[in-house]
Amino acid sequence: MSNELAPLYLKKGQERRINQGHLWVYSNEIDTQKSPLKSFSAGQQAVLFSHQGKALGIVYVNSQSLISARLVSRQVNIQLDRSLFVHRIKIALSLREKLFNKPFYRLIFGESDLLPGVVVDRFNDILVVQITTAGMELQRQALIEALDKVLKPVTIVLRNDVKIRQLEGLELYSDVPLGNLSGLTEVQENQTLFQMDLLKGQKTGWFYDHRMNRARVQQYAQGKRVLDLFSYIGGWGLEAATAGASEVFCVDASEQALDWLDSSAELNGFKNITSIQGNVFDVLKHLRNEREKFDIVIVDPPAFIKRKKDFKEGMTAYRRVNQMAMQLCNRDSILVSASCSHHMPEETLVQQIQSAARHLDRFVQVLERGYQGPDHPLHPAIPETAYIKSLICRVTPS
Repeated sequence: MSNELAPLYLKKGQERRINQGHLWVYSNEIDTQKSPLKSFSAGQQAVLFSHQGKALGIVYVNSQSLISARLVSRQVNIQLDRSLFVHRIKIALSLREKLFNKPFYRLIFGESDLLPGVVVDRFNDILVVQITTAGMELQRQALIEALDKVLKPVTIVLRNDVKIRQLEGLELYSDVPLGNLSGLTEVQENQTLFQMDLLKGQKTGWFYDHRMNRARVQQYAQGKRVLDLFSYIGGWGLEAATAGASEVFCVDASEQALDWLDSSAELNGFKNITSIQGNVFDVLKHLRNEREKFDIVIVDPPAFIKRKKDFKEGMTAYRRVNQMAMQLCNRDSILVSASCSHHMPEETLVQQIQSAARHLDRFVQVLERGYQGPDHPLHPAIPETAYIKSLICRVTPS
């Protein structure tokens, strides 16, 4: 097969990262004298060669992206096609079936499952697929057919409406290429039921990545008054209610998300859930002025640091929101502080929490550290695949 593909050559010495297990090739690593990037169409497959002419594997190429090539196979006779998708999906599925007894999980986590540019979340017999690269967009039909062959879903949803696609020169759209979708979809996580619209919800509709961290917080929730900030559909708050929280208050800017949250609360038979729509920082000020206090405060914001250049401003935002959250903590409370910013190191988040505590003359103990669930495995050679941090802290007087 490889003789059908054009060669893509690396500059001298640039094969080291690939040999160590990485899957990405940056534009400045390519020998454009021997293999001009502009000669490749977006998403075209090629054989990657070292400068010395050693074949390193099959990649797909996009000259529009800073990451100009992504490795899909280290065997030069195995191209990206329906057969390879079926093989990789089966391997990914075998892991998830070992981990979870019900079919609700992230099935494919991009590079970590050796399918760069693809995310698939499973909601029982519904699959939500997100494609973020030109190479995978070209293989969209093969991917859909492979998912159908392995899992026989009733419905497949494409949520290709994320802005990161624009970096690859791709259009934004949503589609339902298999089956149909109407109304709300039910999800089960940690014995709690949720309802949301998979075509209108954020990203793929749900965030499985904090599953294990939400389960850990349940250990602290019995009889407690809980505040869930940036709640979305109430992943943290409703699961705290399942564990016996006395009252739960969920705050989010999205009226739609809170409608789904209220629907989910009703589905579980919860009568102790209060949803508050508004800017979280404004709501925190209001709650402080009302002298409200909570036993558990959960801070799980969207990524404040999406790019390296956002670091200073984002770091300040993490400190500010944790400080405002601590102001609502009882004398002996639990603060759960999470971050989904890859560029926010865990130790820096700890520093911001400590700084906020000292400003308020409070004492903080970090009780537990959490990360993304095992259906979001870390690729050891690609640090970008590790992004979730979760700190369970005790806040007391100093």
